[in-house]
Amino acid sequence: MEFSALVKLRQSDRKYEARGVEKEKIIRCLETARLAPSANNSQPWKFVVVDQPELKEQVAECAVSVELNKFTHQAPVIVAVVQEKVNMLSGMGSVIQDKEYALLDLGIAVNQFCLQAAELGLGSCIVGWFNEAKVKSLLNVPAKKRVPLLITLGYSVAKTREKSRKKLEEISNWNSY
Repeated sequence: MEFSALVKLRQSDRKYEARGVEKEKIIRCLETARLAPSANNSQPWKFVVVDQPELKEQVAECAVSVELNKFTHQAPVIVAVVQEKVNMLSGMGSVIQDKEYALLDLGIAVNQFCLQAAELGLGSCIVGWFNEAKVKSLLNVPAKKRVPLLITLGYSVAKTREKSRKKLEEISNWNSY
């Protein structure tokens, strides 16, 4: 698939079929995320795949708040993205430059995961609103680590939507702000 077509195909899906996701497809998504670039090659990520139905339901419930994220219960798989420790050079660079390289790196890896999912015919949604402490407890993530994102994964029942984005002139300049 041409890359620009893949980018148009990838969307935040919030309606999923009841069927599970083949382990081979999940592994391909993980492999694509594993190959993502990171500051000083620190690779500050671990992906915890939750596909056991009872545990997946408990993790999904951590994301449901008020009227938000009820769709997480429909997804047959939820992947918790754990922020791991960066290597020394990346850590020093983050302090000196006052930039959270680890979070930037996680964003790149998660995007690659989701693009791979789309190419494989899967839907995904990146979720940032959830009870992190409870997710960490359910998945035995060490207390000092962060879980900044969850990814829902499954076969989407939604049609690909037309993307509504700002015009190119609103988001770019040449040679000066």
